[in-house]
Amino acid sequence: MGVALVFLVALAAMIPTFQANIGEYDEYWQNKAKEAKKAAAETFNPNPEEVINHLNKHVSLSLTGTNGTRRNLGNDAGCLATNPIDRCWRCQPDWMQNRKKLADCALGFGHKAIGGKLGEFYVVTDNSDDSLTDPKPGTLRHAAIQPGPLWIIFGSSMNIKLQQELLMTSDKTIDARGFNVHIAHGSSITIQYVQNIIIHGLHIHDIVSGAGGMIIDSVGHVGVRTRSDGDGISIFGASNIWIDHVSLSNCADGIIDAIEGSTGITISNSHFTRHNEVMLFGASDAYSGDAILQITVAFNHFGQGLVQRMPRVRWGFVHVVNNDYTHWLMYAIGGSTHPTIISQGNRFIAPPNAFAKECSVSRLALNCSELIDCILVLVKVTKRDYAEQSEWMNWVWRSEGDVMLNGAFFVESGSPLDAAKLSSTQDMLPSKPGSLVPRLTRFTGPLDCKPNQPC
Repeated sequence: MGVALVFLVALAAMIPTFQANIGEYDEYWQNKAKEAKKAAAETFNPNPEEVINHLNKHVSLSLTGTNGTRRNLGNDAGCLATNPIDRCWRCQPDWMQNRKKLADCALGFGHKAIGGKLGEFYVVTDNSDDSLTDPKPGTLRHAAIQPGPLWIIFGSSMNIKLQQELLMTSDKTIDARGFNVHIAHGSSITIQYVQNIIIHGLHIHDIVSGAGGMIIDSVGHVGVRTRSDGDGISIFGASNIWIDHVSLSNCADGIIDAIEGSTGITISNSHFTRHNEVMLFGASDAYSGDAILQITVAFNHFGQGLVQRMPRVRWGFVHVVNNDYTHWLMYAIGGSTHPTIISQGNRFIAPPNAFAKECSVSRLALNCSELIDCILVLVKVTKRDYAEQSEWMNWVWRSEGDVMLNGAFFVESGSPLDAAKLSSTQDMLPSKPGSLVPRLTRFTGPLDCKPNQPC
């Protein structure tokens, strides 16, 4: 009897993890989970090499000034945009009148995310979050739960303290361009069992865990939520997600977590600071459903006060390209359960921290006369967990065109990218080298966009 009781208590403790803070897994949530699983399967690309090639091609074109992309860049003389995502829209002085052009600009695995492009505009005019079950019109919570596509913008600069996690419905854009909008000192944004979300231009920081309770998640449905973790942005069982030009720091748990069968995600042009466990992709070593996970991490700056997980990956496929890693204390990129990680054209500047230093046998032979010398000059970018070397040497972790400074080194494993998976008319294109990263990541985080001027 005692053993059975312990088992039931343990099972009850595990249920919120499996159901992502859903206190009552009713028919509404069951149907949403089924729809999300189907959407993720449709989003999954069986040839991820093509997505990598497509992004690298656009980076090359943007740096050479060629106007041969799939989008019309227009008259961009004097435009300061430095990567292909930004050059798609930032050079236009009418960006405010043509906000939805942003929806044509995503690259990487989240390239299908158009957010609320097909809907009306919704202007947030009220920074309050007083009611969790009947939000006031004009608030961000009221906008986020509306049915159908919406392009959510702001009427002024504001600080929003969310009382509990903000749940979003599908086909939404949160676009903070033109104002200084902070989600801070409260709860987080949750993207759960939905599709087609764009989040752009927010400052998200000092996020705390929420107590849960009755929270509205869509018009007509209010449900019980358990305690939220305190991530900055939590992506759970969602697909076609694009997070761009966001500043994120100091959250109670992770800054961005993408788990439980999420896929088709791009995280770009964002600035990360002051945090320990930055990004987690993949729920657990035991959950093979995250094998569908495909994420692009591009043109971001990993800055001061970071420790680890930029990202940490389980199961899935992650393309880490043209990012600037200027600070980390333990490691930059890690993982377990045989994920595929393709690191291309990043700049890794190792920290002057002896605790992050580690010896590489090959480097020892080449550069270090004694072990202590090696420990002082070499800093490992990568960290593999819960596997012996005989196992992880088969995981595909590749470094191509990365720049390693201050003793940084990347331990590769597995086979190179398979060019045979590209169509017969394509060649495998290299990424632009890490030496160009300062230019490609020059404008990370929210932009100071002014009306009638290129942003």
